[in-house]
Formats: sequence, C-alpha cells, structure tokens
Amino acid sequence: MTVPPQRTRLMKRRRYGFDLRSTALFFVFLAVVVSVLGLAARVAANAVERRPAWMFVLVVIAVAGCMGLRRRMRVAGVARRAAAALDEAAREAAEALEAPPVPRQRAAAEAVVDYDALTPEEFEEAIAALCERDGCSGVEVVGGAGDLGADVMAATPDGRRVVIQCKQYGESHRVGSQDLQRFGGTCFTVHEADVAVLVSTSDFTAPALEYAEQCGIVCVDRETLEAWTGGTGPPPWDAAPGGGAAGWETAGAEF
Repeated sequence: MTVPPQRTRLMKRRRYGFDLRSTALFFVFLAVVVSVLGLAARVAANAVERRPAWMFVLVVIAVAGCMGLRRRMRVAGVARRAAAALDEAAREAAEALEAPPVPRQRAAAEAVVDYDALTPEEFEEAIAALCERDGCSGVEVVGGAGDLGADVMAATPDGRRVVIQCKQYGESHRVGSQDLQRFGGTCFTVHEADVAVLVSTSDFTAPALEYAEQCGIVCVDRETLEAWTGGTGPPPWDAAPGGGAAGWETAGAEF
C-alpha cells in the first residue's frame, strides 16, 4: 500500500514540529537552570567577599547537618532492627509460655534387662523405671556426688517414702556389711525413709544381711531383682516391715 506524497510530507512536518518544540523547551529549561546556578554562585561569592567568617560558619553548619542527618538515619535503622528483634523474641517467649511443659519421660521398664551392660547411671534409671511401673509417684534419680547414699527416691502407692541405693557390682563382688552400714547411717536419719532398699546386681554377705535385718533395710540381690523386673516377684517395699508381704528370701554367704 502506497501513501500519497502530500500525506507523507504532512506527517514529516508534524514530527519535525514536535521535535523542534521539545528541543526549544529543553534549551529554555537549561538556560533557566544555568541562570539560577550563576545567580547563586554570584551571591555566594559576594557573601564570601563581604563576610567570609559567616560563610565559613554556614558551611560548617551545613556539613554538620548532613553528618547529623546521616547519623540519625543510621541510628533509626539500628533502632528498627532492634525493635524487630525484640518483637520476634517477645513472640517466641509468648509461644513458649503458651505451650504446655513436656515432662521428661523415663523409658518404660522392660521385662528382660541386661543390667551388666548398663552404666551406673543407666542402672539407676532402670530401677527408677521399675518404681514408676509399679505405681510409685514422684520418682527421682538423685545419685551422684554428695547423694549421701540415696540414688532413687519415690513415694510408694500407699504413701510411704522409699529410698533406694543401687550397687552395680560384678558377680564376684558381693555387697558387704560396710556398704550396708554406710547406707544405714543416712537412709533413715538424713533421707527420712519409711522404706530403705539396697538393690545390687550381685549378692550379699551374711554379715551384711544380718545388719540389714537389724536395721530394717530391704536387700534385693540379683535373683530377686530379676524376679522384680520380670513381674514374678513383688516390689521391694512390699517386703519391708508393714508392707503386707511375708518377705523375701535373699541368698547370703559368709566372707
């Protein structure tokens, strides 16, 4: 399709006229800017010639103002970040307070346990798990430095305070009378036990059993412990005086 010559010349004129007006406006604006800048420079120069000290003061004030504005902007940015961090911390704290505390769950007692493979701390935890399994409340593992003979403490189902000392000995290392005497010196007077129990993975000597009988301490040897663990024997607090059981037969031997 061909465009008539007259229409083509008209479109070119309109385009050229629009470009000329834009160019003229640009140069007018440029002239105004240059004039304003020149006038400002002339005024500044006259001010410097007449009162140079005042001009210096104005320059210093302007620089200080720019620096102060920049510092304020920086401080404002830091304040905004700090406020955001505080809001986040407050939100996390509120969520933590709203969430119900999760009590530490002790592993359930197993019917078959290899007590020889446990560490002393794990052995105490296993005895505490047996107490919980058989209805004790407030079970605590308190063994450690300065425990004064108490490794596990709890309240029996009938409300008596039971204090247990754990002795993870080898088969050839029997619990002697000195072990019982040390435990007997603190279990009642210091820990105020209603039921004092000494649990061992080994056996007890005859003097140890004799001392335990005199003091009212329940001795749980390896065989009795396995029966308690497997559910074929009663818990040790039932063997204590007033516990409602006929008592346990614990194997003993002389030194």
